[in-house]
Amino acid sequence: MVAIEEKTYPELERAISPNHDIKLFAGRSNPELAQEIANELGTTIGPMIVKNFADGEIYVQVKESVRGDDVFIIQPVCNPVNENLMELLIIIDAFKRASAKSITAVIPYYGYARQDRKTSGREAITAKLVADLLTTAGADRVLAMDLHTGQIQGFFNILVDHIYAAPIITSYIKSLHIDPDEMVAVSPDMGGANRTRYFAKRLNCPIALIDKRRDKHNEAIATNVIGDVEGKVCLMFDDIIDTAGTICEASKLLKRKGAKEIYVGATHPVFSGPAIERLASSPITECIVTNTIPLDKSKLPANIKQISVAPLLAQAISRIHDDESVSSLFGFEKEMQVS
Repeated sequence: MVAIEEKTYPELERAISPNHDIKLFAGRSNPELAQEIANELGTTIGPMIVKNFADGEIYVQVKESVRGDDVFIIQPVCNPVNENLMELLIIIDAFKRASAKSITAVIPYYGYARQDRKTSGREAITAKLVADLLTTAGADRVLAMDLHTGQIQGFFNILVDHIYAAPIITSYIKSLHIDPDEMVAVSPDMGGANRTRYFAKRLNCPIALIDKRRDKHNEAIATNVIGDVEGKVCLMFDDIIDTAGTICEASKLLKRKGAKEIYVGATHPVFSGPAIERLASSPITECIVTNTIPLDKSKLPANIKQISVAPLLAQAISRIHDDESVSSLFGFEKEMQVS
């Protein structure tokens, strides 16, 4: 976990009682993050057996009584997406049948979120399907981080707390002590303009936009920069880096336009296919991602930095458990909505 030198949001300093009776459990998709959250909360991960039968079926057994308890299950729906999603559903079902009072699915990375609407005929809307599956399995509440689009919250008929990694990423960037007069926040596409506007406001710097076109899935071409980036330290922000095609093409374009340095901040390092190789060979000075998805640090190039969102998730879990406001942690939410 990276130490944050400057705390931009004093709300994150709220004390968490070491006597919490939070029942915290975790699937197998990101045990390291789950343990960090448990450490922040001053508790332990509850005992549970999760294994596969020979044919691949998943078996779950909770090894302690949770009758009448508020249960939090930590399970990002990351690669292998289908395996981890099915595991989460089965874990939720096990707790429902164990008579838990309430079940909160803590999903730092919500898989299938990018299929949130029909863009052509006869397509599935999987973001809605997953919401229905979680509800049917028995989840009473979902805690998610940086959903691909905010509208996914409306796909649920249960409570959804949507939180953001922006405080952690912003604080890390401030710890780099880059001259504010040299910084410019750059949106890698038109769709990310609102996110970029938020970061620009917090970092007190101007913004620029990259015009790109996408001819097919996982392939984007950056064509032009709207704004002044010559001699500037460019900061690009996104929610997901998948194949890294968009970010790397954008960084090459910025370099051709005279950018001095390029930093990238993203919440979810999906890193499919050639993503890591592309980032390693790109002109990006540093790519800052969080640990919503686990990475093999031994295989990461020097220009990829992973920082922890465990303090944010722990605060949110604590506030949900204590019936306190979660949105007060993230007062900037309205700033990121379309005006």
